[in-house]
Amino acid sequence: MEFYPSIEKSDLQEIKAFQEEKLQELLAYLESKSPFYKKLFKENNISIHDIRSLEDLQKIPTTTKNDLQQYNHDFFCIPPTEIVDYSTTSGTLGDPVTFGLSDNDLERLAYNEAVSFACAGIQKGDVVQMITTIDKRFMAGLAYFLGLRKMGASVVRMGPGIPELQWDSIFRYKPKYLITVPSFLLKMIDYAEKHGIDYKNSSVYGAVCIGESIKNQDFTDNILSQKIKEKWNIKLFSTYASTEMSTAFTECEFQIGGHHHPELIITEILDDNENPVQKGESGELTITTLGVEAIPLLRFKTGDLVKAHDEPCQCGRNTMRLGPVVGRKQQMIKYKGTTLYPPAMNDILNDFNNLLCYQIIIQSNEIGLDEIIIKVSTDEEPENFVNEVRDHFRAKLRVSPKIEIVEFDILSKVVHNPNSRKPITFVDLR
Repeated sequence: MEFYPSIEKSDLQEIKAFQEEKLQELLAYLESKSPFYKKLFKENNISIHDIRSLEDLQKIPTTTKNDLQQYNHDFFCIPPTEIVDYSTTSGTLGDPVTFGLSDNDLERLAYNEAVSFACAGIQKGDVVQMITTIDKRFMAGLAYFLGLRKMGASVVRMGPGIPELQWDSIFRYKPKYLITVPSFLLKMIDYAEKHGIDYKNSSVYGAVCIGESIKNQDFTDNILSQKIKEKWNIKLFSTYASTEMSTAFTECEFQIGGHHHPELIITEILDDNENPVQKGESGELTITTLGVEAIPLLRFKTGDLVKAHDEPCQCGRNTMRLGPVVGRKQQMIKYKGTTLYPPAMNDILNDFNNLLCYQIIIQSNEIGLDEIIIKVSTDEEPENFVNEVRDHFRAKLRVSPKIEIVEFDILSKVVHNPNSRKPITFVDLR
């Protein structure tokens, strides 16, 4: 198994020609196997033989999460007898969306994570501690395990939470890497400092960070990343993925964006009119999966706003790289004339060392305008703290949201819900 695929170091024309060949295979497969895409081709008078290049993809309508939710069964290209694993992802209309994986899909998932982890420097024989769930129908934890197993790494399946147990495992099995939500590293550091654990001299070299951004748009460390590194000088690697993509974009050692794996996925970045954005502009990541058997997706709009980077990377890969997610398209907030996304508010709140826990809630007021309520827990004097937070928001974002103080025991149970694999710091009630 090649974990440093030669196609990723090929020139751009070779990569494009390779993807166009894979696109032909996918279109033929969808026309033969997919009830949803058969109907879409027929209703739009699309002949797959007219789709020869990546640019021709624009002749095909995009697919959204609403389509997946409403016509979930029609996306399946294989019978239930060939499904070996079921995963779910949140839907836009309430019920979760079901994803099935064939045996080959699990192999592809393992390959994806293996090449992604290899990107971050993980090698055969390394010990990796997974601080993420592998159950509850989440695809991510299973993908991490399969990828590490395929590349010959040793896995310590710890699951999320319980800092005491994480440190016991670290000193017992000496992992070189952790896979974790980055904000949990702050909880581990806090526990270590309170209990006299010599965490700075542990075996941990780096962490692959999931679920939360650790970089600004220019690839400098954001506030969360800075706070971790001020205490614990380990390498932090960004990774971005979703159940729908079954593909990850992970940083290499030079940490200037998550590398695209052209053998696994075709990417487009589209503006509000579904046209490709200009170079250097952000837009909605739209993906076409390659090599997926059960639920392949064609021009699926992820809802994530991102920016592509094409400058050569010192690692030798010539593939496009994705920058940090700017925000979720549906999570855009219009507040008193200012456009905001949750990551910008996260950065401001992460600035406060005496903030124990927080949750951002967006709702519509009685006249239909967006309203922001930020629930916080702190060990400081409440009135002074609220004023500090409000002033910081005014200085950074020119808005002043409503701040509510909530007891830590109450708020932490909502934020760290056991049914979620990452902290629920943003709730949209609109």
